[in-house]
Amino acid sequence: MYRIITIEREYGCGGGEIARELSVRLGWKLWDQALTQQIAKLANVECSAVERCEERVESTFYRMAKVFWRGSNERSMALPGSHGFDADQMVEIGQQVMEGAARTGKCVIVGRGAPYFLRQHSNAFHVFLYACRTEKLRRILALGKTEQEANDLLDTVDGERIAFVKHYFDADWPTRGLYHLMINTAIGNESVISTILNTMQTLEQESKPSLARSCEPLASKS
Repeated sequence: MYRIITIEREYGCGGGEIARELSVRLGWKLWDQALTQQIAKLANVECSAVERCEERVESTFYRMAKVFWRGSNERSMALPGSHGFDADQMVEIGQQVMEGAARTGKCVIVGRGAPYFLRQHSNAFHVFLYACRTEKLRRILALGKTEQEANDLLDTVDGERIAFVKHYFDADWPTRGLYHLMINTAIGNESVISTILNTMQTLEQESKPSLARSCEPLASKS
């Protein structure tokens, strides 16, 4: 039985909103902003420091500076940012938080590499959400962004996610083989949520006969 849902998404397709509505429908915990908050708590930094690192790879300059600081007499000095907190730490702590959430179950986890970290969990159901640029622009503008801001975000955010996944998981983004479903959110939030729940239910029902067969005792040899 599925006890975890991961939601990976293209920027602007409504993935966060859909994940929130899905978690309410199921009565499950939502790990989106809560994930950022927990990482910040464990790292003893502000949430803003985590947000700057989420699904991004540190710049070449920052990585060079980090190597220099570690080997210098000033290594006790903090790097630019929040007490030297960087994407490497965010990924390490984020994995710990997600593994803990997976053990508890009944949760919806948004982004942050969740389908890659939890790919070996048979009780995790992985979803990728996407949409055409027109639909994504419509959703972003509805959030109060200007058209220029919306276009700038669409031109950069998913590129950062591609680099993040390539760097930390040596994989292309999206890695289609990871997902049980890939859905165009232009069909509407309710249709997306219904498709996710119906597909989960179908797969769970299909797995029961094979599970029952695997549990049958072997006939003794006479």
